[in-house]
Amino acid sequence: MANDQVLTADQVIDRTRKYLNSEHVELVKKAYEFAKHAHRDQYRKSGEPYIIHPIQVAGILADLEMDPATVAAGFLHDVVEDTDVSLKDIEEAFNSEVAMLVDGVTKLGKIKYKSHEEQQAENHRKMFVAMAQDIRVILIKLADRLHNMRTLKHLPLEKQRRISNETLEIFAPLAHRLGISKIKWELEDTALRYLNPQQYYRIVNLMKKKRAEREQYLDEVIEEVRERLTEVSIKAEISGRPKHIYSIYRKMALQNKQFSEIYDLLAVRIVVNSIKDCYAVLGIIHTCWKPMPGRFKDYIAMPKPNMYQSLHTTVIGPKGDPLEVQIRTFEMHRIAEFGIAAHWAYKEGKSVSDSSSFEQKLTWFREILEFQNDTANAEEFMESLKIDLFSDMVFVFTPKGDVIELPSGSVPIDFAYRIHSEIGNKTIGAKVNGKMVTLDYCLKTGDIVEILTSKHSYGPSQDWLKLAATSQAKNKIRAFFKKQRREENIEKGRELVEKEIRNMDFDVKEILTPDNLKKVAEKFNFSNEEDMYAAVGYNGVTALQVANRLTEKWRKKRDQEQSASIANAISELKAFPTSKKRESGVRVQGIDNLLIRLSRCCNPIPGDEIVGYITKGRGVSVHRADCNNIDTSDAQQRLIPVEWESALNDRKEYNVDIEINGYDRRGLLNEVLQAVNETKTNISAVTGKTDRNKMATIIMSIAIHNVSHLQKVVDRIKQIPDIYSVRRMLN
Repeated sequence: MANDQVLTADQVIDRTRKYLNSEHVELVKKAYEFAKHAHRDQYRKSGEPYIIHPIQVAGILADLEMDPATVAAGFLHDVVEDTDVSLKDIEEAFNSEVAMLVDGVTKLGKIKYKSHEEQQAENHRKMFVAMAQDIRVILIKLADRLHNMRTLKHLPLEKQRRISNETLEIFAPLAHRLGISKIKWELEDTALRYLNPQQYYRIVNLMKKKRAEREQYLDEVIEEVRERLTEVSIKAEISGRPKHIYSIYRKMALQNKQFSEIYDLLAVRIVVNSIKDCYAVLGIIHTCWKPMPGRFKDYIAMPKPNMYQSLHTTVIGPKGDPLEVQIRTFEMHRIAEFGIAAHWAYKEGKSVSDSSSFEQKLTWFREILEFQNDTANAEEFMESLKIDLFSDMVFVFTPKGDVIELPSGSVPIDFAYRIHSEIGNKTIGAKVNGKMVTLDYCLKTGDIVEILTSKHSYGPSQDWLKLAATSQAKNKIRAFFKKQRREENIEKGRELVEKEIRNMDFDVKEILTPDNLKKVAEKFNFSNEEDMYAAVGYNGVTALQVANRLTEKWRKKRDQEQSASIANAISELKAFPTSKKRESGVRVQGIDNLLIRLSRCCNPIPGDEIVGYITKGRGVSVHRADCNNIDTSDAQQRLIPVEWESALNDRKEYNVDIEINGYDRRGLLNEVLQAVNETKTNISAVTGKTDRNKMATIIMSIAIHNVSHLQKVVDRIKQIPDIYSVRRMLN
């Protein structure tokens, strides 16, 4: 799976001939010809013919020795999304299996979304749900993403960073969970190159500097191990284990270490024929060199959830430096490299693993469908996946010795709900390693957890939502409250909806008629009004959303009446046109020759948000949008849009009153006047007074051009020592 080699279609088909029969090779060839024709006039950002991308994706799948339908889908994975070919065309030309795989990796291109993030979340949800039904979907998607990352240099910088970030957040962790380390490492290293090129190339250069020294050291170690194994007649393949750039970067970043402090740069991998030989080799290694305490891990006896098996030990090597050693069988090595793909690799007569233990190891995978059912939208679904499936994991035991995998940071509540919903709901306490612990105890790998339950338990507490770390536990707790507190939620929801309706100035009795409630409940896909109120009560839908739907007809009617009222008022104004030149600096949108004056109650100035109020016989009065005098239902019906005229505002001056408060001392007023003069602002009036607490209040009328001019004056006054506050006054 070399990332610098561009395969031809013939090379990909030749690779499939090594493990597929002639009939299946013909299916793969047919898929290539079909894709070549569909993409015939398309080119990539690099300028290359588009078909090169599907060829590379199919080549990656052929390297994994995937079944013919998957390799064919690799050639076809973009035809539905990027050409006029439909899924029906794929099914007719090939079969329903190939069409299903292509559909699983096809983005949702014809639906409009509020944002790119929402669309991406929906695309990922579609892919993950398809993946839960057939895991080959994600293997195609990983191959697609791997080749896209290899050719990322042809995209704009912003896209490079966005795609790399998505790769690190979703696709690399997924490759890890599926155990496909060959793909995982390349995705991580490539993503780092675009997200943090400075650190990436720094680590590359540091590794190059000492490469010769490390290689010589490893050659000596490998030769000594080979001699010891030959003495006891154990056949083995021994090699230096490559250290990946991203793993070094993470250790440096998370553990705050320098490059020189990363000890496991030196590593040896020993691959043998049997499990018995693995443990024999471990004994020999520990005889040769002293093991470091706490650095031995037996993943053969207790495999990782992604099926990875190996013995890991770190010893003090010949020159006193830590040396990491991995010991595994050839089959374990194959699974470590290809993960789940090693189980799905095509074999004559069957294309899937028939091992029941293999299915059990993928139970986490089936939980994806449960996430899909428990989450309200795609973004929440993806957050649940990131927390529960892609975060660092801990492995704890039931009292019977079964291993339960949970995200790092999980507590006994998460453990209880992972076992069963009812156990979670009836939990009253927990024991870890035989000792009572609180329900917020953070579980650690190796803990033996026992959940204490009671038939008389009243169920979970609301506080559990804050304690639980997994989305699965939180969703089940919410489901309990949703079911158990229905009456309470209905009442709470009704009150919230009625409150929103009153805030809109509507009569609750007029709006909440049985027919209106039934119609709106159906629009929200609720069977009746009680279900709708209950949903509002537990935050399934907001009271404002429901109130907006309920008042839709009345709001339209009110808007029409207001529009008619404004139209009538404008007609009144037009009946008495004025020839007086406008000097207010404000104009009514779309109407000329109207008498406009600035209201003295709030003294609006350019830069303020303003509205016009149509007076009876005195033209349009302009108010600040937050003026209390227009905040009445009668006034609202006579409001009209107005705007500042920038050409006039640069020349015209507006009187504004400001109040200045500070400590009374000799010369304070003079300093204030001087500060205002420095801003080239005219002062029309000044008054001042002092109270018994030596607090001075200065009220000043100044002539300013706009809000930014006023802000400049205020900022200058605030710089004066002993000035506590400056505020704009309203009449």
